[in-house]
Amino acid sequence: MRELTDSATALLPELVDLRRRLHRRPELGLALPETQSALEAALAELPLSLRKGAGLSSLVARLDGARPGPTILLRADMDALPVSEENDVAWRSEVAGCAHACGHDAHMAMLVGAARLLCERRDRLAGRVLFVFQPGEEAWGGARIMLEEGLLDAEFAGQVTQAFAIHQFPTLPSGSIATRAGPLMAAMDGFRITVRGRGGHASTPHETIDPVPIACEIVTALQTWVARRVPAFDPAVVTVAKISAGTAPAVIADYAVLEGLARTVSEATRSLVLDGIATVAKGIAAAHGASAEVAIGTGDLAGTPVTVNDPAVAARVLSIARQLFGAARAIELAVPIMASEDFAFMLRQVPGAMAFLGTRPSDATRGEPLHSARMMLDEAQLATGAALHAAFALTALGA
Repeated sequence: MRELTDSATALLPELVDLRRRLHRRPELGLALPETQSALEAALAELPLSLRKGAGLSSLVARLDGARPGPTILLRADMDALPVSEENDVAWRSEVAGCAHACGHDAHMAMLVGAARLLCERRDRLAGRVLFVFQPGEEAWGGARIMLEEGLLDAEFAGQVTQAFAIHQFPTLPSGSIATRAGPLMAAMDGFRITVRGRGGHASTPHETIDPVPIACEIVTALQTWVARRVPAFDPAVVTVAKISAGTAPAVIADYAVLEGLARTVSEATRSLVLDGIATVAKGIAAAHGASAEVAIGTGDLAGTPVTVNDPAVAARVLSIARQLFGAARAIELAVPIMASEDFAFMLRQVPGAMAFLGTRPSDATRGEPLHSARMMLDEAQLATGAALHAAFALTALGA
């Protein structure tokens, strides 16, 4: 294992350079042509078969081992966020209103590093490795679309036996590897509630059915409902993040719109909460003589399921981390986190796991969180991620 970490460390300057080039030119959503092209160039000299997506700028690189065997999937996400970066660094985003504030640039660099490490060790592989670069993780459904396009079908049908992904975390101690068996990250479902009342003059509210106070009552009632109906040890978070209504101060609107997200860590609570949102909204609206239309988890509100780690695979990830980096850097998480991740779609199809890689900068007592305009990461951990990806594949394929 030591020779693997040494090789990864030797690659670090190359990985940092790639990460910074990707960081300068972030792209949003499913169409990421510059990012895809940069990855193609980074992988061009390696003995890999490359395949591009049809409806999105995905890239899948296949490495065939020296002997036959199962197929292992390693995944990195590619897309950035609609965030204006505030870091004063030489490699800051050159694209207005767009930045890699979640660290997907680091994920791609780590997976390219793993591809280099594994190509050098092809003779030790009994099977194949798929390096999956996935667009559209940030609420665009990229993983689901890749599966619909046949990521696991045709030549790989029934052959992909394990999947693994890493997500960097700038609030965790640098170099730590954290994961757990079972639920790791929450399901996420978007909802939109349209409260329809009857508009009129602001001086005569009694002649109207004002949707604004009704909408406000729904917001507070949802918080009470969650606190009193959802089990404390099977949690849910319901957040109304956007409210829109009206056109002028003197006009009572005909309708108000609430938009938000529900996050849960079990399918039972997910179903309970989604039903509850509709029941509360419609009941409160009806009590005031209004109506509520509720859309949940469809169209632009489509969410992601719970990210569930296979217990055996999660245990193996922690075992590998201990061997590579020492027991102090392997952390078994006690509880899931309430953020979500569309790698969950792949884990529904293939046993596998996701792990968090701590990347807190050395000069920070508390790193800026994911999605912050000031998020920074410890680039030395690109080598850690590359080595962990590679070790996962090597141990899974019997080497």
